[in-house]
Amino acid sequence: MENLREVARTIFDKALADCSVENAVARHVSVREGTLYVGEEAIDLRAIHRVRIVAAGKASSTTLFSLLRQLAFPAGFDLGGVLIAPEASHRFQSNLPDGFQYFAGGHPSPNQASFAGARAGLAMLRNLPQDSPEETLCFFLISGGASAMMELPLDPTISLADTADFHRALVASGASITEMNCVRKHFSAVKGGRLALAAGNAICRSLLISDVPIGREDALGSGPTLPDTSTVTECREILERFVLLPRFPAAVRHFFESSALTETPKPAEFHAQATVLLNAQSLAESAARYAQALGLTPIIDNTCDEWEYKAAAHYLLDRLRTLRNRQSNLCLISTGELSVGLPAESGSHGAIGVGGRNQQFALYAATLLTSEDAPIAILSAGSDGIDGNSPAAGAVLDRGVLPRGDIGTACQVLKSFNAYPFLLDRNAAIVIGPSGNNLRDLRILLTR
Repeated sequence: MENLREVARTIFDKALADCSVENAVARHVSVREGTLYVGEEAIDLRAIHRVRIVAAGKASSTTLFSLLRQLAFPAGFDLGGVLIAPEASHRFQSNLPDGFQYFAGGHPSPNQASFAGARAGLAMLRNLPQDSPEETLCFFLISGGASAMMELPLDPTISLADTADFHRALVASGASITEMNCVRKHFSAVKGGRLALAAGNAICRSLLISDVPIGREDALGSGPTLPDTSTVTECREILERFVLLPRFPAAVRHFFESSALTETPKPAEFHAQATVLLNAQSLAESAARYAQALGLTPIIDNTCDEWEYKAAAHYLLDRLRTLRNRQSNLCLISTGELSVGLPAESGSHGAIGVGGRNQQFALYAATLLTSEDAPIAILSAGSDGIDGNSPAAGAVLDRGVLPRGDIGTACQVLKSFNAYPFLLDRNAAIVIGPSGNNLRDLRILLTR
């Protein structure tokens, strides 16, 4: 019988390759006869005397170098920028043009370079000449992970250690990415549109590799270059609903309880133009094309985006069973991110096992297959190549990976959030390394 796990893995690999950042930049950005085209917009480059670029996030290196290839400025042109990328991107540092600074920002918690990169970006933009802003073009290249990699508290007395604990508590809270980023926006000096405001009246364009729900692009990287639609009232409601204030360090808790918690810049305060280069829909549609080419009927269902992982597993398996009553050879595709609530003590020192939301979801879903007669394969993986605190992107399983006798052990593994070693021992972990991309997670459920 055909190995459905291998089929699922093939679909994932091909879909990720199809959604390359380089191809996306080339499709959306071009220069012809002195005119820069960004999407359908035309900008006369002959009127531009300087270009500044701030690139932050997991896909920032690939986006930056792809953009520079498209622009191909002549030697001596006034070009400068700040690249804030994962530590694994340090190999790009030697290839940066003169006038660029590189910072190895931390993820999932900010590090010293996250602070230094944010300060450098703000300083570069604030030092732009304001007498002729139409001569300056600023590009902001934002991708998922920028929330941690580029960070600076609004309250300068809050330390890096407290900021890192604040980020860890948010990640462990079970809140959705949109909810977490609402809180981060109101905490930060660069998020919620504040980075773009530092550029004054210069021409600003954002290019986005999006790992947030479609239509919520102001949540990407906590929206450093877009007006914010969230409010202080929403921020406080999220803090209360997830009982977050007691989990924050005292200095951070004091900030959120004080009058220093102010509204972020709103759409009426400044205009921003953004082009989405890639998003989760790009990934889902690519997966569907490859599934169809393999003789499967693809169905895209993102209903459970931002759900708790157990609820999502039940929903997707029930959906698969319902669909197969009418259609054989199915490929159910779901994108988005699921929440995994961790114990409160994990917010400070990581007192949990090794794993991530994709491995947690895949392993839990596999425990629900014990009474299943039809062959089913389940894949869940992050397009960035990294799942949680593990080296894996995710996992791919079927009933053979988890025989009935292993269910009890699997349940104990799930309780300790230690899925990675368990899955690695069973050759079910997907290890690809950082992909240089970040389009949310992809779940694939197959049945023949």
